[in-house]
Amino acid sequence: MLKSVKTAALMACLAAPALAEQHEPMDVSQVVATVNGSEITLGHMIMIRASLPEQLRQLPDDVLWEGIMDQLIQQTLLVQAGPEDVSQRVALALDNEERALRAAEHAQTAMDEAVTEAALADAYAETYEGENRGMEFNASHILVETEEKAAALAERARGGEDFAELAKENSTGPSGPNGGELGWFGAGMMVAEFEAAVKEMGAGDISDPVQTQFGWHVIKLNETRVAEAPAMEEVRQQLEEQVRSGALDAVLDGLTEAAEITKTDKADVDPSILKNIDLIGQ
Repeated sequence: MLKSVKTAALMACLAAPALAEQHEPMDVSQVVATVNGSEITLGHMIMIRASLPEQLRQLPDDVLWEGIMDQLIQQTLLVQAGPEDVSQRVALALDNEERALRAAEHAQTAMDEAVTEAALADAYAETYEGENRGMEFNASHILVETEEKAAALAERARGGEDFAELAKENSTGPSGPNGGELGWFGAGMMVAEFEAAVKEMGAGDISDPVQTQFGWHVIKLNETRVAEAPAMEEVRQQLEEQVRSGALDAVLDGLTEAAEITKTDKADVDPSILKNIDLIGQ
């Protein structure tokens, strides 16, 4: 088994700390080790470190240097000791890995180039300006256990009794002592049945009994307003992801439309064949 970076970290715990030294600058093509003439470069080591889990990347630099160097040397020795010809499994895995890396690099470039201030401004306007901002609701409710009790309370509220007092006296929900007030909320902040009922109401309306997973509600809609748009900087990250996603979709749509693609119909094969790793030679 190859010596792991983690093993190197444990061994380093016994070593005395070294004083910081000044070193000559290096570039990625610089050879840092040779194994029977096969070169290992700084670039190889940098790429190994970049692929490590986040937890291991937090290890001290000298520990990582030692562990990565050992790993690359041992891997090179094993490659040299093995057959010259690459096995079918390795060849296919290399094809897939190269395809994935090159595709990811091109996709990343396309997405990065799409993120401009103008694109972000357009995305902000599309998402938050005008009707797209959606509505917010200010409502109160009374939560009880049965539909019958909810219906009776709804009638009493419609008859002129104070809704807040009815909530204080009857609601089993945590907002009961506060007169049932829920404050302002927008889409997705309440359970679906509650939100659907509120959307059908006008300001001042008292609902019929509404059932949710919590029980039976009587709802009073106090006010509505157009949702206030957040500041641009508050949603910049969200907008960047939106622009990136849209750019990648556009690139893929264009490439797909221009390409000549043929596919085997899955109806003509048994899809379970994908499980048969034994079909691939050693």
